[in-house]
Amino acid sequence: MCCLDGGRCVTGSPSEDWGQWRRQLSPTDYDERWRRMVATGGNPHGEADFVSSYGPRSVLDGGCGTGRVAIELARRGVDVVGTDLDPDMIALARAKAPELTWVQADLSELDLATPFEAVVLAGNVIPYVARDRRQAAVIACARHLAPGGRLIAGFQLQESWPALADYDQWCEGAGLTFEARYATWDRDPFTGTGSYAVSVHCRRPAATA
Repeated sequence: MCCLDGGRCVTGSPSEDWGQWRRQLSPTDYDERWRRMVATGGNPHGEADFVSSYGPRSVLDGGCGTGRVAIELARRGVDVVGTDLDPDMIALARAKAPELTWVQADLSELDLATPFEAVVLAGNVIPYVARDRRQAAVIACARHLAPGGRLIAGFQLQESWPALADYDQWCEGAGLTFEARYATWDRDPFTGTGSYAVSVHCRRPAATA
């Protein structure tokens, strides 16, 4: 459990890093950051562009926040479900796009009935899960992938955050195969010396007779 300003507490398994970030930034402040990017000519949809390049018809947006990625994917015709632990973030996402499905849930315990062709974790989702629940979160994401589906995750590389070797091991243990890694959502080459990584792991296709 993590308590925010004003005595509101979020149950589940967020990390203390998430709590510090969240106490400094309200959902509306978070949205404003992306509006400023648009105003200065930036592209706020790099993650959606990246995910769309694989052509998934259905996507689970884990740690969806206020819905920026999910709403853009839905605009492009993708069947999207967004999930986040934070009730305030989910409430704002739902207010912006009530026609979409939004689920308030702990990613490490997520259990939806529908498989997806892609699961996207944009914006430090895995590092913001409590340390002892990160592997469980990866397993839960893998469980929601259809055969041949991809887990796409981008997060910063900090000393106290998950190492890529650990993340790859969790993915492998969850039945996923490493496919690609980039330094940015624009597919800049990953050299191993940067501060960010976008990783793509694939669920093995169903065996054919």
